[in-house]
Amino acid sequence: MRIVISIGGSLLTKDTELTSPDSYVKNFTSYVDVVKKLKRDGHELVVVCGGGTPARLFQAIGRKFTNDLETLDRMGIIATDLNAYLFVAVLGNLAYKIVLKDPDDVERVFKKTGGKKIIICSGWEPGCSTDLDAALHAGKMSADLLINATNIDGVYTADPKKDTKAKKLDKIDYKKFREIISAVPQTPGEYRLFDLKAIDILEKKKIKLIIIDGKDSKEILRAAQGNHSGTVVE
Repeated sequence: MRIVISIGGSLLTKDTELTSPDSYVKNFTSYVDVVKKLKRDGHELVVVCGGGTPARLFQAIGRKFTNDLETLDRMGIIATDLNAYLFVAVLGNLAYKIVLKDPDDVERVFKKTGGKKIIICSGWEPGCSTDLDAALHAGKMSADLLINATNIDGVYTADPKKDTKAKKLDKIDYKKFREIISAVPQTPGEYRLFDLKAIDILEKKKIKLIIIDGKDSKEILRAAQGNHSGTVVE
């Protein structure tokens, strides 16, 4: 299969201190091992890395000085660059050495390499999350599947932290998904569950989306195999 994987920065960094390199090494290695397994299984892969701890730290500091959303967003994008290049470093020769941003570049490199290299991407432009970037890449390369690894275990009828009657959904369509997340804040550092703008792209391109709890890195592997515990949107 042709798969795009969006890994939330909170998963890669696990809210660890920036001065704890060993924790970063452990986290990144666990996700890279899963990506390597998928590559060995013959899948063509693009991985998009979120910002995580570095993004939240610098955006929090930035808010002490400015409310300019573009400036704050650019801070977050730089954090995704750092995580993406670290992912490339851990992958070694399996990865395309340059971190990509522009969906047109992803399409070009994907064709150039014939899908043999794992392409790693970071954030692209202010005003959108890496989830939207992942959807754009998936559309450009006609992906079969987009796996969104986040820190929740799927889509619920309502916020389970606020509504005790909220029920987890195993499978929904994009219309229902759009209704559920339409009220979710869409500001820098606050993209929760999934980017609203990305839904239109995936729905138009008829690309399946699987939202999983990525705290267990192996759930990404299970999502590709079809035996995951998350939510399918198609």
